[in-house]
Amino acid sequence: MLVARLERLSADSYWAHRASGLRGALLRSIERLESGEAGEADEKEETERLDRLFQRGFEILARAAREIRAS
Repeated sequence: MLVARLERLSADSYWAHRASGLRGALLRSIERLESGEAGEADEKEETERLDRLFQRGFEILARAAREIRAS
């Protein structure tokens, strides 16, 4: 859901540019966890990385929403 919401940001927005790289990182991280690429020890690290990416994604969405309201 987060990836889809980040994808919907207006292309003219500063935050859309920031979201683009974050979407790619989220998708790669999710893929590594789902495919089992990460070993058991790496899985914990990947999960923590994914948590940080989620936090950053929601932060970008909140800032983009504030920018839209200010317009």
